[in-house]
Amino acid sequence: MITKQEILEIGKFLKTHALRGELNAMLDVDIDYAEEDHPLIVEIDGIFVPFYIESIRTKGAETFLIKLKGVDNQEEAQSFVNRLIYGLRKDVEEYFGDEDLELASDFVGYELIDEEFGPIGKIEGIEDSTSNVLFIVRTLAEEEIFIPVADEFIVGIDDENKIIRTELPSGLLDINHK
Repeated sequence: MITKQEILEIGKFLKTHALRGELNAMLDVDIDYAEEDHPLIVEIDGIFVPFYIESIRTKGAETFLIKLKGVDNQEEAQSFVNRLIYGLRKDVEEYFGDEDLELASDFVGYELIDEEFGPIGKIEGIEDSTSNVLFIVRTLAEEEIFIPVADEFIVGIDDENKIIRTELPSGLLDINHK
């Protein structure tokens, strides 16, 4: 059985395409990764299930038309719409050649502490629907704020204590308050 620790999010199925079971998908990996017979993993009823690609073609820079083995019509394909796509962590890390690959989603649960402002809050999630990936942070005052995930703001990461130390630009925290 595949566990959450063994996988990394690599995309999302967006919609069905045509009648023979193809899916329009956005992937954070390029077509070479997908063509190497790596499974695309989808969570179904709380279980991570691997699916293999029968065919794939590029539709845009990060968008692909994917036909999964065993998904043969639009009705079957519809059950995949809006589902996240995962890859096996070992395959994704091997493909990118970086065993220290750290994705923003790996930091959910970490405390955010700024060098100037002190403790800010806990990272509760990631907002990646915009061009800039953002940490969703629950502040000590129980407010939800957004902090850009940017190397230039991060001064240190303590994985053992689950702390990210930052140097945020003056005024960034004020933007989040109305």
